[in-house]
Formats: sequence, C-alpha cells, structure tokens
Amino acid sequence: MALEALHGIKRCQYLGYGRPNDEVPVPEIENLINQHQLLLPPLPKSESQIGEFLVDETGRKIKLNFAHGTTTLGFKFDGGVILAADSRATSGQYIGSQQVKKIIEINPYLLGTMAGGAADCTYWERVLAKQCRLYELRNRERISVAAASKLLANMVYQYKGYGLSMGVMIAGWDKRGPGLYYVDNDGNRLAGNVFSVGSGSITAYGILDTGYRTNLTDVEAQDLARRAIYGATFRDAYSGGIVRVYQIKEDGWVKITEDDCKDLHYKYAEEKQRA
Repeated sequence: MALEALHGIKRCQYLGYGRPNDEVPVPEIENLINQHQLLLPPLPKSESQIGEFLVDETGRKIKLNFAHGTTTLGFKFDGGVILAADSRATSGQYIGSQQVKKIIEINPYLLGTMAGGAADCTYWERVLAKQCRLYELRNRERISVAAASKLLANMVYQYKGYGLSMGVMIAGWDKRGPGLYYVDNDGNRLAGNVFSVGSGSITAYGILDTGYRTNLTDVEAQDLARRAIYGATFRDAYSGGIVRVYQIKEDGWVKITEDDCKDLHYKYAEEKQRA
C-alpha cells in the first residue's frame, strides 16, 4: 500500500503494533511500513488462539494440528560439512509433494536446510540470503557462518509465539573453517558437529551414531549421510522422495548426488544379499 493512501487512515488492523482497531496516529503508521517486517495477524498468539476464531458448520471450534514431517541432517568432519535431506512434503497423513528442495542455497559458501513449515523456512532463508549479500557489499568480505546463523536467529525471535515452524541448519565455510549451526523458530541457536532435524531424525541419529567419525573420507561421509536419510525414509512415513547430499569445502558447496529413495532401497538390499 502506498504511503499516500495511509494519510487519511485513523484506525488500522494490527500491523505488528498495538491491538486490533487501536487508534494509531498517522505519523506512526508511516513508521510501520517496513519492507523487512512481516505484518502480524490480529492475535496475540496466533498459533494458540487462531482456533478460537474458526468454527465448523455446527458452531464447534476447529482444533488445528500443525502436522509436518521431514528428515534433514548435517555433520562436520575433516573434509568439511555434509548436508543431506529428503524431499517429501506432508500435511498430516497426506503427501503434498515429493520434489521439495529442502537444502537451500544461500550463497556459494552457505547452505541452509528446511524442516517444519516449508513456507516459513523458505521465506526466512531467502531473507537471510539477502542480508548476507548486503553484508558482503558493505564490508567487502563474506559473512561468517556464525554471524549468518545469528542473523537468522535474531530475525525469527521477533516472531516468537506467532506460529512460525522452523528447525533449520545453517552450514558453510569461512575464515575459521567449516561451521554448522541449528536455529529454530523460538530464536534458539546452537553450534555443533552433528545435527538431525525432523520426524525421521531418531532413525537418522541411530545410523549417524553408528558410522560417524571426524576422519571419514569424502566418499565415506557422503555415503553415511545418504544411508541415514534413506533409513529415515524407510522407517518414517513422513519422509521420502529424493535423497539429496551436499558437501561444503573451502572453495564452496558442491551438490554430490540426488537419488530416489526407492532406487536406494533396492541398491542396499542387493548389497545386503551379496554380503
């Protein structure tokens, strides 16, 4: 909406400020028009209270269940950082897509993963990509992995409690070497060597715990990540589709493989029979 159209407005909906239908002075309305800020819904806590405003044909309140599932993982080793993810998007018991790209390319040296709400993760990691590029232009150097993850954590913390659904990893390579951080929708941020996020993460962690060590070769690390995601797709109904594996090295990230989990199933079954 153009600012000129707002000068006659005396009352406005909740735009991340005040309460619904509060009197908002015209000069303050102009300050609210910020292209970097989301316009919030007219509810104090949308995820917990939106059900109070939704009713079925009999007048009963509709209970909302924000169901979602996925499997993503990342780990650091001597050869850099490995990220892997499936590609299935679900809504409760229904499969919405088998082609979702859950590893988001932020810049040539930074990658992000997607777990939770697809729209939330995609939007905020795109915003992060823009902020990382602005940092690079202003400072004439790449942003560090730690700073990029902190930027994302600070941005989503402003919307804590408003229904965002995010459990993402930010991975990359900077002056200090490989970096791997976990960030969620509450603004929590953790640095670590091994993470797995999503409904299939319990299975993935079991496989990672069995085969992970820091002195893995590149081929061994890639195969471990691939097997961990495949194992999750086999045991978790909410994970499936394409298994994508990326590796981040000093000169940037590289997409290693994209395999259908069905093909991997028969491949590993044949290996097991031969053994």
